Amino acid sequence: MAMEQRDPMKPPTHDEMPSTPVASLPTWLERLLEAPGPSAVAAVLMEMVLAAPGVEGASVLWWLPDREQPEYRSSTPLEPLLPDAASCALDQDGPFCPTPGILALRLCRPARAVLLLRLCEADGDPAETVARLPMPLLRLAGRQLGRALELVGLQRSHAQLERSERLQRALLSISDLSGSEHEMPELLRGIHAIVSTLMYAENFFIVRCDAARDALRFLYYADTRDAEGQPDGDIPLERLHGSLTWHLLTGGRPLMGTTDEIDRQLGGTLRLMGPPCEHWLGVPMLCDGEVCGALVVQTYEPGGRYTAEDQALLQFVGNHILTALQRRQGREDLERRVRERTAELAALNQGLQQEVAERQRAERLQSALFRIARLATDEIDRRAFYREVHAIVGGLIEASNFFIALVDEAAGTLEFPYAVDLTGEPYASRSLGRGLCEYVLGHGALVVDAEAMRDMRERDLIDAHDTGTPSLCWLGVPLRDGDRAIGVVAVQSYTGRETYGAAELELLAFVASQVATSLQRRRVADALQHAYAQLEQRVHERTRELRREIRERERMQQQLHHQVMHDPLTGLPNRDFLRGRIDRALERMALDPQVRCALLYIDVDRFKIINDSLGHLAGDAVLKEVALRLHACVREPDVVARLAGDEFAILLEQVDGQETATRVAQRVLDTLGRALPVAGRELQPSASLGIALGDHRYTHADELLRDADIALYRAKELGRKRYAMFDDTLAKNVVDELSMEGELRLALQRGEFQPYLQPIRRLETGELVGYEALLRWHHPERGLLMPGAFLRVAEDCGQLEAIDWQLFERACEARRRLQGDSGFLTLNVSAQHLRHADFDRRLLAMIARVGVAPSRVIVEVTEGSLLDDPERVRAILERLRMAGVGAALDDFGTGYSSLNYLHSLPLRLLKIDRSFVQALDAGSANSSTVVEAILALARALDIQVIAEGIETPRQRALLRDMACELGQGFLLGRPEPVEHWVVEPA
Repeated sequence: MAMEQRDPMKPPTHDEMPSTPVASLPTWLERLLEAPGPSAVAAVLMEMVLAAPGVEGASVLWWLPDREQPEYRSSTPLEPLLPDAASCALDQDGPFCPTPGILALRLCRPARAVLLLRLCEADGDPAETVARLPMPLLRLAGRQLGRALELVGLQRSHAQLERSERLQRALLSISDLSGSEHEMPELLRGIHAIVSTLMYAENFFIVRCDAARDALRFLYYADTRDAEGQPDGDIPLERLHGSLTWHLLTGGRPLMGTTDEIDRQLGGTLRLMGPPCEHWLGVPMLCDGEVCGALVVQTYEPGGRYTAEDQALLQFVGNHILTALQRRQGREDLERRVRERTAELAALNQGLQQEVAERQRAERLQSALFRIARLATDEIDRRAFYREVHAIVGGLIEASNFFIALVDEAAGTLEFPYAVDLTGEPYASRSLGRGLCEYVLGHGALVVDAEAMRDMRERDLIDAHDTGTPSLCWLGVPLRDGDRAIGVVAVQSYTGRETYGAAELELLAFVASQVATSLQRRRVADALQHAYAQLEQRVHERTRELRREIRERERMQQQLHHQVMHDPLTGLPNRDFLRGRIDRALERMALDPQVRCALLYIDVDRFKIINDSLGHLAGDAVLKEVALRLHACVREPDVVARLAGDEFAILLEQVDGQETATRVAQRVLDTLGRALPVAGRELQPSASLGIALGDHRYTHADELLRDADIALYRAKELGRKRYAMFDDTLAKNVVDELSMEGELRLALQRGEFQPYLQPIRRLETGELVGYEALLRWHHPERGLLMPGAFLRVAEDCGQLEAIDWQLFERACEARRRLQGDSGFLTLNVSAQHLRHADFDRRLLAMIARVGVAPSRVIVEVTEGSLLDDPERVRAILERLRMAGVGAALDDFGTGYSSLNYLHSLPLRLLKIDRSFVQALDAGSANSSTVVEAILALARALDIQVIAEGIETPRQRALLRDMACELGQGFLLGRPEPVEHWVVEPA
């Protein structure tokens, strides 16, 4: 707490003077003036206040410039809270009691110093204590303490300035050294001397690190105890693994302290190498964050230690040393590269000069060769040709004496068509002998002087009689036609002033090759001129032959084109021909939107049955007759084409509208519907047509063919023997079928296909004897779908078999859950399943897996499924019968050979087609007769009969009167889900 009293620094009155004897004042003043620093002043100050009554202890705290923590002198150990109390007193103008029993006084301004007094009595009056203090002495002591603190600040500033100046001089010295001409060892010694001025660095070394090669090199090494410890050359970094230097380079941070202290910092991984030191300091030299080297100082003297300031200083100097080393290294590298580049440029210059000379020589030679080559085609005589060659050779080498000799193999002589000789030597034709020319013809190019020629004569290589006037230097090169020498070109000197060597030999050899080529060209030209006349006659004769061949080839190409674009059986154009005509028609419609065309897509109904029943020859005859009838239905330029198999098409290139196309379509149906005698039988053929009207919206023939094909399928769905017109509804249906294909795949994965069971009962009693499994699709959006809504799409996209197998398995599982042991389950098997020879094995494996008795399962087949391969179907049904699975013939009475199947197939049931049952209500005698005949036949063959489609009591009564035992229809029970027929256990 602050006390309301006077300023302690004001002069006290007489009543306020302390009880301290006045005689002691000079002593205190003398001691204060002689105090050398803040700590000594504080000691004198504490002695003064401790002599005052009521003071138990005293502490003096002062803050040096740029220091957050105070220094102090205290008569007792300084309590932790006293520095904070002293800090609070700095803001007070008078005595201040931060806590009971503690009195605080600020001693001076602007310097920061506080006197803390511990009172003898904690609850005593602080004002009385202040009154008993020697305030004048305290004021003088405070001023003295302030001056001492200012002096300390000045000394610190001076020391800092000296250090900065010393560091600046060191950095300037390092910079001067790096730019000097000293060698590297002298430069490093200078750096060592500079570092020694900043700190104790008698033991000092510089190391550079190469991270790419994982190696280091000691650039400089000075050690009082290990003078020979500097290794030479590059050292693998791994060799120093665990050492102080290794940790410094790999860690990338400074290390300082004794070896034990550094070992604790490194977690006990230090491995000592070399003499043990008292204190060690190392800093890394970093370049772009990478360690490039390190500076290390160490001391072996006891008590010697490095400080954090030394570390910072060494690190700062290290960066400049690294810059100096890099600058020196860069300068040396630059000088080395300059020297190398200078040597390279000198060598390159020498090579360029040589290349220039070679190119000049090559240009002269190229020009000479070009002139010689041009001479070969110029209209000049041979003598002029040789003179020009002589002039060209004379421009390359000395050729005052020059001749060309040619071999006449037929006469065995050596001819000289051209020769110039300063001695007047005659160059008359002579027989082949043993002269220099003959030697060159046999051995190749030759350069000889007079001495060499004498040696050759002495060795009997040449004959002096055949060498002519002796020359002092002679150069000859053979003229070659392939591997054969046809002559010689030679130059010679009689004076000795001109000599020939390898360069002249090479030049003359180049010229000789061109001369030989030119001579051969001239010979060939003469021969060609003679042959041209004969060739012209032969060409004329060959031209007549080629014209005949071209006409024949054109005829064959036309025939081949007709074969490629027409059907070989009917002679009609094929699909490619039709597509071309459609494209041309569409191009015309694009230019004139008013023009329209129509495409009729025709399919002969039930043509496969004709092929299977009457044979392929009869089928081909039917196709030929269909082609003739179709051709009779159109006019020019309409096109009738056969697309494939029993598919035909008619292109009406110009129609007024839909009526024209439908009239032609009806004409086609009427024409094809006439009786057709084939293979001794009279057939009643029919066809289905799809019509697509072409307009400017179509751009490709395939689009029109696609739409006509879609319309054809629509005509087949409507019952065949008719035509259907393509419209947007049909296009939408096709798109719907594509989307339905994807929905069918998802339905199989989700198990959306479920069996519905329709009961089969005894007509007499209504007893339930079995069920027929019928397919239903629980569509998530469209609800319950009947097979007619999706079965054709499933068959077209190849998913029908997978759907059937899912239905078979679920129906068999339902049969296992039905009440009672009696009753059978019939499964409808399509023709696709019966085409697989292993259908019976797969079905029996499924039945065994589900756990239903095979005797409870009956497969239903239609007569249509027996047409492909009756023997295969019979074998499958027989194997199923042997395993206990029965067979039923569905829709009996609608096929071609129904009676034939009764005795040839292992049948257990026979199902009368619903068309006969429905006719009973109309009182048709024929239907009754047919049904009675079927029942009688079945009883004779011991086959049970099921009447399908019973919907009225009259139908049931009539069938019961005919002794029909079993029946099926809406009257006896509609198809219901499995859960409807299962009685769940309580």
